[in-house]
Amino acid sequence: MGTGVEISEPLIEKIGTVEEEDQLIPEWKNQITIRGLVVSAVVGALFCIITHKLNLTVGIIPSLNVAAGLLGFFFVKSWTGFLSKLGFTVRPFTRQENTVIQTCVVACYGLAFSGGFGSYLLAMDERTYKLIGADYPGNRAEDVINPGLGWMIGFLFVVSFLGLFSLTPLRKVMVLDYKLTYPSGTATAMLINSFHTNTGAELAGKQVRCLGKYLSISLCWSCFKWFFSGLGDSCGFDNFPSLGLTLFKNTFYFDFSPTYVGCGLICPHIVNCSVLLGAIISWGFLWPFISQHAGDWYPSDLGSNDFKGLYGYKVFIAIALILGDGLYNLIKIIAVTVKEICNKSTKGGKLPIVTEIVDAEGSNLLLEQKKRDDIFLKDRIPTWFAASGYVGLAAISTATIPMIFPPLKWYLVLCSYLIAPALAFCNSYGTGLTDWSLASTYGKIGLFIIASLVGSNGGVVAGLAACGVMMAIVSTAADLMQDFKTGYLTLSSAKSMFVSQLVGTAMGCVIAPLTFWLFWSAFDVGSPDGPYKAPYAVIFREMAILGIEGFSELPKHCLAMCCGFFVAALVVNLLRDVTPKKISQFIPIPMAMAVPFYIGAYFAIDMFVGTVILFVWERINRKESEDYAGAVASGLICGDGIWTIPSAMLSIFRINPPICMYFGPSVSS
Repeated sequence: MGTGVEISEPLIEKIGTVEEEDQLIPEWKNQITIRGLVVSAVVGALFCIITHKLNLTVGIIPSLNVAAGLLGFFFVKSWTGFLSKLGFTVRPFTRQENTVIQTCVVACYGLAFSGGFGSYLLAMDERTYKLIGADYPGNRAEDVINPGLGWMIGFLFVVSFLGLFSLTPLRKVMVLDYKLTYPSGTATAMLINSFHTNTGAELAGKQVRCLGKYLSISLCWSCFKWFFSGLGDSCGFDNFPSLGLTLFKNTFYFDFSPTYVGCGLICPHIVNCSVLLGAIISWGFLWPFISQHAGDWYPSDLGSNDFKGLYGYKVFIAIALILGDGLYNLIKIIAVTVKEICNKSTKGGKLPIVTEIVDAEGSNLLLEQKKRDDIFLKDRIPTWFAASGYVGLAAISTATIPMIFPPLKWYLVLCSYLIAPALAFCNSYGTGLTDWSLASTYGKIGLFIIASLVGSNGGVVAGLAACGVMMAIVSTAADLMQDFKTGYLTLSSAKSMFVSQLVGTAMGCVIAPLTFWLFWSAFDVGSPDGPYKAPYAVIFREMAILGIEGFSELPKHCLAMCCGFFVAALVVNLLRDVTPKKISQFIPIPMAMAVPFYIGAYFAIDMFVGTVILFVWERINRKESEDYAGAVASGLICGDGIWTIPSAMLSIFRINPPICMYFGPSVSS
């Protein structure tokens, strides 16, 4: 999940003034090393597991770019230090190699999100079909494709590389001409540069030790929790009624999850507070209010997962908020993109050749910038190569995808690839301005359009598959531009960035399905009563059904409420843009508010605990919090993510926890 972070041009310029250590910049081939690729595969697999876990539980994915750079530094430095102590001569670890590792990892774990393992792909499976109901209009048994390793890997290979070729010719325009900030990419570059200077080496070592400490604590805590989780879904610390049994029934409790607390430390305060506000509005007021009208607004004898009852309100109101927020931001970013491009073209011809006389410091900055520009432009990626690569891959994909998803005809795939580069440009430009990728919004638009065009005979599968095609292109294109920015600021070759993206994407096409298969084999993925509810699978299938069937089967007043929340999302976003910053920073984000409407309030409590810890830490020692909060958060998330592997293995071998810690009301004698 992206967040709006402002990074000014002066700050970006200062990145270039770090100590250069008077060493030659390695050739692009030397920036890609065997040890770097091995580390990328290990960290990429870990981040895929973390992304799957978040996707299958809450659906909020924080940016892990900085954590990728930090862990890459940690592993390679540990390895080179170990070899040096044994007396071996090792190649120096450069910032360029660190950047390649980070790029490879981001490309790899990005497919765990854009691959749809918690959304559109899972929405096609039999469990989601049964959860919605066989008698639900538009929900056909023919529109079921269960997960399979073979077809998932094949699908990712034919759709995931096109985004890398679609915008490569525009890298100079985006990074140098428009000077887009790409805040996450810039922050990652600042971190990597600090690791590889004499002044930053000491802090880097402390950050790595901090990450290792909290990773160990998180791993041990997750292992400890497992012993009390027993059989079933009502045991253990994950069901601890920390705020009392009454609130526990409405999902308000702290479930002691290091992952969600870590997300709270990484995500901005406004995101965490928005999630909590959404939980309070829905589970604190709205659902109890609607429940009082059971028997009038909807039949009172329906199951807890019946879409004609309370469950329908939960799903469709969440969809309304998500679509309202996504549509507003899509229109806004397209408008801003067009305006900025027009301004650039208008001003471009009027700029004088020399604008000012610079002093010695300014001259040094200009020399640094020229050095970065020269290195960035040195290893060109030919336009003909990018264009022919896109056309060739599009042809292969157009022929292959209908074999995997027969309802999605070849001409619909071809049309998607004709308009995708323009949408990829809008998403990449918007990400550069706001750090907020709207890949899922573009995917939902493709889903609705294709589902309605195909109709009831296969429209659900066609819409979901089209969603995946669109998401893959616009997401990977934005990731590539973000990494180009990181490479530009760390004096890395653009060619090494492109090749590492290709390698990372290829890794992700295999690692992301394999790590998902670990969850699929070991856990009851998609069960509304299990730990991995996969909330977006139901939401995406319902959106596809909505695209072909309309709103006829919604419970009483549900459509009116959906319209109200859709308009509210537009109004809240408008207020965030038109009010002064000192006010707008306190206005909630509708997209973040929507998540707990469907899932529950428990993870919002965890994330709020994380944001309170960070808030207090910032007040006590802001410098320390800025230096170490990312390392603490990464450690907490990674430790819990690592425990998923042994936990899954224990589940596969049917080794159950020995104790069930359960809480219930006291019984008076």
